[in-house]
Amino acid sequence: MVFYIFLVLIVFCMIMSLRTLFIPHRLQGKKLSFENFMYLAFIYVTLMLGFGLIYILLEFNGYSVFMDGTIGFDENFLSQLETGFYFSAVTLFSVGYGDIAPIGIGRMISVLEALIGYTIPAAFVFRAVFDMENKL
Repeated sequence: MVFYIFLVLIVFCMIMSLRTLFIPHRLQGKKLSFENFMYLAFIYVTLMLGFGLIYILLEFNGYSVFMDGTIGFDENFLSQLETGFYFSAVTLFSVGYGDIAPIGIGRMISVLEALIGYTIPAAFVFRAVFDMENKL
């Protein structure tokens, strides 16, 4: 039961973070500004941490999500947390897998995360251009 509550809470936070891309007048008036950069960075951090926590939550409940090929998968909590966040960052930013690979349900979740990682910049640019055109 606690597993599902945490899973729903994490997904809710990620959806609320993504939702801000579609709320009008959230972005500053300039095309390029420090505020807009930080806004985009916080969306990425929220998603990276959220997906990392989902991977760890699934691992703790017996689902195989990723396979660490370099040092072997450790049962230490901090090691699992580090691996989950690293796996999430590599997937979100589409850097590629060399030392860690998704397996099982992790493949579908990583595909979803990579898709979101690709579409965030497009949505951000669209929102900035759309807001600029509406102000003119």
